[in-house]
Amino acid sequence: MIYSRIFGGLGNQLFQYAAARAVSLRLGTELVLDARLAPPGSHWAFALDHFNINARIAEPSELPPTKDKPVKYALWRAFGRNPKFMREKGLGYQDRIADAPDGTYLHGYFQSERYFADVMDRLGDELRIITPPDTQNAEFAERIANAGHTVSLHMRRGDYLGTPKSNATYATCDEAYYLRALERLSEGQRDLKVFVFSDDPVWVRDNLKLPYDMTAVGHNGPDKHYEDLRLMSCCSDHVIANSTFSWWGGWLDRRPDARVVGPAHWFNDPKLANPDILPDRWIAV
Repeated sequence: MIYSRIFGGLGNQLFQYAAARAVSLRLGTELVLDARLAPPGSHWAFALDHFNINARIAEPSELPPTKDKPVKYALWRAFGRNPKFMREKGLGYQDRIADAPDGTYLHGYFQSERYFADVMDRLGDELRIITPPDTQNAEFAERIANAGHTVSLHMRRGDYLGTPKSNATYATCDEAYYLRALERLSEGQRDLKVFVFSDDPVWVRDNLKLPYDMTAVGHNGPDKHYEDLRLMSCCSDHVIANSTFSWWGGWLDRRPDARVVGPAHWFNDPKLANPDILPDRWIAV
């Protein structure tokens, strides 16, 4: 079987599932998920159960040691088999991950569609949100469907602002970026209906000024992040931030004519680079 370590936010969890599931499909073997780093009630709780995934959470007896047993953990990392540890080295697509053999334990972010491009039809169904929408979100989805040319726009603030580490790591998707992106989608017209998804909707309402009809979406809390993804995917086109969360908001829109605009500059840290994070068909601005 193939093992995948699940950690981080929902966007990261989706990449970890998709890359590992593609490996398991190529090998014709089972995928099991190590969800010990995504415990219930935590900020990064396991959330793939809202999707039509084809994998199961591993039993404790199937999993290798954890860091609370440092000697056993170090020995497994260095020499262990059953499963054999394989970690992503840097960012960007890596053949060694895509071609991992049976019995591999995958650890990384795997932030590229290239890892699963050959099984996209299968994953398009498996990454379908199956948790039924509540009444408010069903009504909001209907509002989007009847609004004409709609654009989902994601603005991530929270953990990307205010600390030296985040400022040094991630580029800032500022208002100028969003205006350029919307101009690419509008082709000079002003009839766009822009739905702005953000972890700080109050700031968006008070500060973001766009020359388009704009709605700040802020009714879903962190426990219903999958609802925001579903609403994003309902829009006609998409403007993402340098965030794996909004990356999936664009990707989950499986219509061939849907356009996705993403930032050409993802990181501030010159040591970090992922040339494969935006699919070729997307528009880099």
